[in-house]
Amino acid sequence: MDKKKLTFWQMFNLSFGFFGVQTAYALQNNSNSRIFASLGADPHDLSYFWILPPLMGLIVQPIIGSMSDKTWNRFGRRIPYLLFGAVIAVIVMALFPYAGSLGLQSVAAALALGAVCLMFLDTSLNIAMQPFKMMVGDMVTEEQKTKAYSIQSLLCNAGSLVGYLFPIVLAAIGISNTAGKGEVPMNVILSFWICAALLIACVIYTVAKVKEMPPKEYAEFHGIDLQAEAAKKEKSNFIKLLAKAPKTFWTVGLVQFFCWSAFLFMWNYSTGAVATNAWGVDTLSKGYAESLPYQTAGDWVGVLFAVQAVGSILWAMVLPRFKKISTGYIVSLVIGAIGFASVFFMHDKYLLCVSYFLIGTAWAAMLAYPFTLLTNALEGNPKMGSYLGLFNGTICLPQIIAALLGGSILHLVGSSQPAMFLVAGGLLVAGACCVPVITAKSKKN
Repeated sequence: MDKKKLTFWQMFNLSFGFFGVQTAYALQNNSNSRIFASLGADPHDLSYFWILPPLMGLIVQPIIGSMSDKTWNRFGRRIPYLLFGAVIAVIVMALFPYAGSLGLQSVAAALALGAVCLMFLDTSLNIAMQPFKMMVGDMVTEEQKTKAYSIQSLLCNAGSLVGYLFPIVLAAIGISNTAGKGEVPMNVILSFWICAALLIACVIYTVAKVKEMPPKEYAEFHGIDLQAEAAKKEKSNFIKLLAKAPKTFWTVGLVQFFCWSAFLFMWNYSTGAVATNAWGVDTLSKGYAESLPYQTAGDWVGVLFAVQAVGSILWAMVLPRFKKISTGYIVSLVIGAIGFASVFFMHDKYLLCVSYFLIGTAWAAMLAYPFTLLTNALEGNPKMGSYLGLFNGTICLPQIIAALLGGSILHLVGSSQPAMFLVAGGLLVAGACCVPVITAKSKKN
């Protein structure tokens, strides 16, 4: 079959809903540690709450991938799951920041409620997020996938930019960024409400604009013999699929391990590190999270994450210019490692923008390259959705391990949250060193 190439706007529409999903996800990443610190969590325990997001992704995304591979109805193949996840996410986003405002009698009870809300929020966001990656794999030619995932990366980072900036923008127009003991500031609460509205609006846009391929057209597009597949009637479980996974799955996964561990530390320790370096907050002192300097630092972290998103957007435009994917991958991770390490030495809030801008280069590569390499290696495989869901394990498992070890590593570096960025920089260098082992089907490797 002569595969029809998509126009820029067709690829844009395919991923536009990701803008809304990532707005919500970015706000959550920006606010998690701040919310749980406000609820009374100890700094050494913060990383444990970060186990929930990747754990939910590890469980949910392979299931969604496998189920959507078998789903063909008038609403589409991946879109029904996208809609379901978005609706649930909107409901939970309205409840999550109120975990400390319901009159619960103990800090433990408020933290437990916050953890439950976070679990449901991440479950629903993962259900809504995975279909976008799969639809690019389903509907875009091999030659266009780098461009399609770069567009998705652009929209992802644009959504992150919006989600990160909401708290500080609302604080700037007079919405309070402090609250009583055990409560979440109103600028954070309103940010969750607004992002929930954006999420559902963007998802509806993609649903209205995108028509997924029916089974026959999909089979022709990917060179699948439907009769032969039906004759096989092979029952595959996740273990069998992993046993048959292309080598690219594992070699890219090795790089992913170091990269996603590094970013988990960034999301977890940014507020504490920035508060310590730029505002002089002692994050080991009692009641530090209720102070105005800490909450102001929390707002500024949104700005820094937005700068990271801008750096990622700009770098995503550079990535297609690299002649070899491996070269672009290594260069991006090394520059990101420099950005991470520099956070330790920066004590001016504006100079920190330089650090996070450099970190954005690694983020751009992490969003674009792994899925390009894997979907090219899976071209023509009818289990692509299942494999993409399983591949999410290379994103989730590193974060779970990093979250479990985060408190212990923090003790080893003298309970210094800025020092965790030196650890993160080292992890990205290790990831860059692993890039040469990647094997890929694509000629441009």
